[in-house]
Amino acid sequence: MESRRSPLKSAVPSNVVSPVRRCSRTACGRPAVATLTYVYADSTAVLGPLATYAEPHCYDLCAEHSERLTAPRGWEVVRLTDGSAPARPSGDDLEALANAVREAARPQGRTAEAGAQNGRRTADPREVARRGHLRVLRSPDS
Repeated sequence: MESRRSPLKSAVPSNVVSPVRRCSRTACGRPAVATLTYVYADSTAVLGPLATYAEPHCYDLCAEHSERLTAPRGWEVVRLTDGSAPARPSGDDLEALANAVREAARPQGRTAEAGAQNGRRTADPREVARRGHLRVLRSPDS
């Protein structure tokens, strides 16, 4: 008898595993970026960087699911940060960036006039060089 493959079956054998680890959540196929482990004795859920290899009692989560993770009532979530991951900018960093953009957008003529009107000197004796709105200042100990 001739065995025919159903047209709905995949051409890839079922024993081939994807080299990319996927999120453990049902119907989520995004790549995993974190590993979730439960410590039942301490009622703690530990979410850390992606483990080097898949463990049977750990869950790999994508970025979205790891950010939205909540624990049952009475449990604590411990989030371990990966030192190699880039840190998110703080509020001060974002405010400094916004101020620098505003300063750069201001016309040069108005900046000098505003400094003179406010009684401030426009030239700083510590200033070594200038490029646009950025200034290079001499070190205070030199």
